[in-house]
Amino acid sequence: MTLDKARQMLAAQAGFGGSYSANGARLVLAEVQHEHGIEAADRLIVELELERIFGFVPGQDFSLYSWKK
Repeated sequence: MTLDKARQMLAAQAGFGGSYSANGARLVLAEVQHEHGIEAADRLIVELELERIFGFVPGQDFSLYSWKK
C-alpha cells in the first residue's frame, strides 16, 4: 500500500470516528508499519491527529501479533 493510499484511508476512518473505525485504522497502520516502517506510521498518526481521535500514539506497535497482548 502506498503512503498516499494509507493517508486517504486513515482520513476516512478518522472522519467516522468510533471503535469500528479505530479497528480499521489499526489495520491500515499495521500494513504501513510492515511495508514502510514505524516512522512512517508515526508520521501519519501525528499528521492526521490520530492520537486525539483514536488514542494511537507514536511508537505504538500495530503489528497484528501485538493485538493479543
